[in-house]
Amino acid sequence: MDSKHIVKLGEMVLDGYRITTADARSLAEIGEEDIPLLGAYANKIRAKFAGTSVDMCGVVNARSGMCTEDCKFCAQSVYHHTNCSIFPLISHNKALSQIEQLSKDGARRASIVTSGKGMETDPDFEQIVALIQYVSEQSGMGICANLGTISNDQALRLAQAGVKRYAHNLETSERFYPEVCTTHPYQERFNTLIAAKNAGLELCSGGIIGLGEAWEDRISLAVTLRELDVDSIPINILNPIQGTSLASQTPLSPLEILKTFAIFRFVLPAKVIRPAGGREVNLRDMQGAVMLAGANGLIVGNYLTFSGRDTAKDFTMIYDAGLNPNQNN
Repeated sequence: MDSKHIVKLGEMVLDGYRITTADARSLAEIGEEDIPLLGAYANKIRAKFAGTSVDMCGVVNARSGMCTEDCKFCAQSVYHHTNCSIFPLISHNKALSQIEQLSKDGARRASIVTSGKGMETDPDFEQIVALIQYVSEQSGMGICANLGTISNDQALRLAQAGVKRYAHNLETSERFYPEVCTTHPYQERFNTLIAAKNAGLELCSGGIIGLGEAWEDRISLAVTLRELDVDSIPINILNPIQGTSLASQTPLSPLEILKTFAIFRFVLPAKVIRPAGGREVNLRDMQGAVMLAGANGLIVGNYLTFSGRDTAKDFTMIYDAGLNPNQNN
């Protein structure tokens, strides 16, 4: 695969071409020496179809630990023995305080996140709805929710409570998913996104790279997200946590990560593509490069089970890349 092929496909996408799965797979075959060129075209595609705005979002860990599911990467699973914090649903005031801090740090969206498989039989659901309604009314932030699987009726309740966007990652391709989780099927995750979409909610869904998946799995995930018309695509990079099933997984190289983000931009020209958990650990000194390889969103502040970095550094990184945080969001 030579550089001419990257230029040809890049120009086609800039002209409105919708690349195929085969096209995306061909981009995955490029050598390391051509990754900067691929990233440059991803950056041009982002500039044309998504502009210069970077969507800044923060997370509120509203209930942590003791999840009944066996996702191999997750520190909160009861199947793993980690140092994860365990606590019940937080109070309205504590949630609001965290959201206000995220706002001061520069985020314009806050995602309320709870551990557990989902809400269908969760005894906390009514309390969570009340908490969301409270913080939605009291804060000026866009409120997202990440509560696991939900029913159609629950999706409508969340929309009525003030949720603007529902977050639920597909994690990986349907093919590879059984290697990641065995306690609930991929289809339940997919159905949750459909329920949220039918309720009029925007969708936030992506996955984790570095789980041992093949390129075909990453591309399949990107194409599925395109078919679902997902608005925001968080891409986590596995940060192996001691005590989980993937603690000894070999980390991805920064160049492979950049290639992944660039290919996602080729597949999803106009969407928010958001480097998420693990970017600090895995990209190291090349974090700024991801903003020039198609990325246009960030999760700021801390994550659910490990710390992020100083938000001021993220803003500097964005400005240095010629981008604008939260413009027109």
